[in-house]
Amino acid sequence: MLKKLSNNQKKQDKLDNFKAEIVINSPGRVNLIGEHTDYNNGFVMPTAIDKKILFYLKSNGSDQCNITSIDYDASVSFDINVPDPDREEWTQYLIGVVEEIKKLGKTLKGFDCIITSDLPVGAGISSSAALECGLAFGLNLLFDLKLEKLQIVKLSQSAEHNYVGTKCGIMDQFASVMSKDAHVIKLDCQSLEYELLPFDIAPYKLLLLNTNVAHNLASSEYNVRRQECEQGIAILQQDYENTNSLRDVSIVQLKQCKNKMDDVIYRRCSYVLQENERVLKASEALRNNDLNTFGQLMYASHEGLQSQYEVSCKELDFLTDFSRSHEQILGCRMMGGGFGGCTINLIHENAVDDYIDEVSKAYFAQFNIALTAFTTIPAEGTTVLENNL
Repeated sequence: MLKKLSNNQKKQDKLDNFKAEIVINSPGRVNLIGEHTDYNNGFVMPTAIDKKILFYLKSNGSDQCNITSIDYDASVSFDINVPDPDREEWTQYLIGVVEEIKKLGKTLKGFDCIITSDLPVGAGISSSAALECGLAFGLNLLFDLKLEKLQIVKLSQSAEHNYVGTKCGIMDQFASVMSKDAHVIKLDCQSLEYELLPFDIAPYKLLLLNTNVAHNLASSEYNVRRQECEQGIAILQQDYENTNSLRDVSIVQLKQCKNKMDDVIYRRCSYVLQENERVLKASEALRNNDLNTFGQLMYASHEGLQSQYEVSCKELDFLTDFSRSHEQILGCRMMGGGFGGCTINLIHENAVDDYIDEVSKAYFAQFNIALTAFTTIPAEGTTVLENNL
């Protein structure tokens, strides 16, 4: 794990001397509901947030690519014509983007890039997608590649599949690029049709509580869950031959095949179908400004992730259970791939400070781990902050 530095003046001096041609803002994201459904062609409800990675880019007239993270005092250099798979994981997101752009037949040249970030790594707010999409967005402008936004989304997802090895769905990259300020996205991951829903939740806020744990199961079990869903699809195809994903079957059809599945596979598939229904109900609740129903759907989502999909952990469960006794919190659930990261809480603005103090003390007493808390709001997707070309 990279260790973050804190010398702000030194970082600013480096940026001032760099003379970037392009500056890109690439946000992280939260997902209000619809977890582990995206790679099953289901429904999700993400949005970009006001935490971001900034990319300072300029061409250098050579074949050499030089990328530096000044927050973590880490860097990577590589020849743009020679992919190198034997690098640290954080660099593979970036090298993968370069390679996926080249696969599209686009011509890239050498560039220099400085990265700064206020995204907490491992919090489940998709720093990886922000890395991928921010670099792709910047290179698109820097070299006039004429890529559409959806192409940037898809190549960034492919970079994570092919160079990092995480078979993620498309939600994170889609939210990072396509989000709109003060809205959330109801995204159909099968058709990629989407609806921007106004997110007017005052006097409530979104509070993220970072467990500050990242259990080793996180990355490996993510791919295992995808394989388990594929096993369920293979069984369903025996009776329903047009089934290409869990999106193509109903809960009734799944129940009719229950005796052909072991319990684990059935519970995984049941969760996905039920979570898709929750996203649709949550969308309707937002349209009706029914935040109580929305909050209850968040709690139901966590219960499914905990008992059916089994990607939660004791720290996430503790925080979710702790919130239930506080009437100022309408909903809470784990967010992200699981086994660590954050809970997302729908909380009245007047209760935020007192609740953070109370839950932090309880969490430390239980686990001897300091909790990190921050509020966030929906924000615009990846944008250009400066263009000096």
